[in-house]
Amino acid sequence: MVADDARGENALRDEYTHGHHASVLRIHSWRTVDNSAAYLAPHLTAGLDVLDVGSGPGTITIDLARRVRPGRVIGVDASQEIVAKANGLAASEAVSNAEFRVGDAYALEFADASFDVVHAHQVLQHLARPVDALREFRRVLRPGGLLAVRDVDYGGVIWNPASAGLSRWLELYHDVHEWNGGQPRAGRMLKMWVRGAGFTEIEASGSTWVFSSALEREWWGGSWAERATQSQFAAHAIESGHAHPAELQRIAAAWREWAADENGWFLMPHGEILARA
Repeated sequence: MVADDARGENALRDEYTHGHHASVLRIHSWRTVDNSAAYLAPHLTAGLDVLDVGSGPGTITIDLARRVRPGRVIGVDASQEIVAKANGLAASEAVSNAEFRVGDAYALEFADASFDVVHAHQVLQHLARPVDALREFRRVLRPGGLLAVRDVDYGGVIWNPASAGLSRWLELYHDVHEWNGGQPRAGRMLKMWVRGAGFTEIEASGSTWVFSSALEREWWGGSWAERATQSQFAAHAIESGHAHPAELQRIAAAWREWAADENGWFLMPHGEILARA
């Protein structure tokens, strides 16, 4: 990640690029351990205490809780609204060993050595100080505890067919993400960040998301068509001066065109790290 002092006036924005628009939550609610934390799954055993940082709607968190019960799983997120919805989801699915709280990744409310596992999915890319957050994750891990982090790398996103609109979307995504203080190429930097936080026993891997079927294209392309014009991403693109509304409409149209194309294919690479405290 670029050092904060190289970001100038934007160094401390540290804002969530995606926001919590319905189009964003639809994507986040699709996530499970199988499709988003398979690298961690073999290490999940009954009785573990797990902290899920940046838990969002809570679908991964609840899946973690099912796998480690009777162990406790706590999800923390910066949004009070999202935390309330996640607690409601846990109650509706009768997962009693999962709970959600408002929290700060840089200043967790928990005592030292409180958890066996600290998990963070698609979180570090949004933080201006990822190494500081990782040090905090390390603080709340028990001796020998396991860190599990996974982030996309937008520097490796590819698709077919070629699309000037999607090329512009990706360029704009990088610009807005960096303007917000984040790092859109986080996937390739995870190992460096984790080492910088003091972890030494590190296992690095990678995996992809691929969207290709008609249903996948409709869901992914349709969600991004909405996000391009209606979400916090759109507001930030305009506020930062990187795009104007008409251009965002063209990007949305490009996503709809891609989704309707039977040859449509889209791949997102992810970096993954397991590390011991």
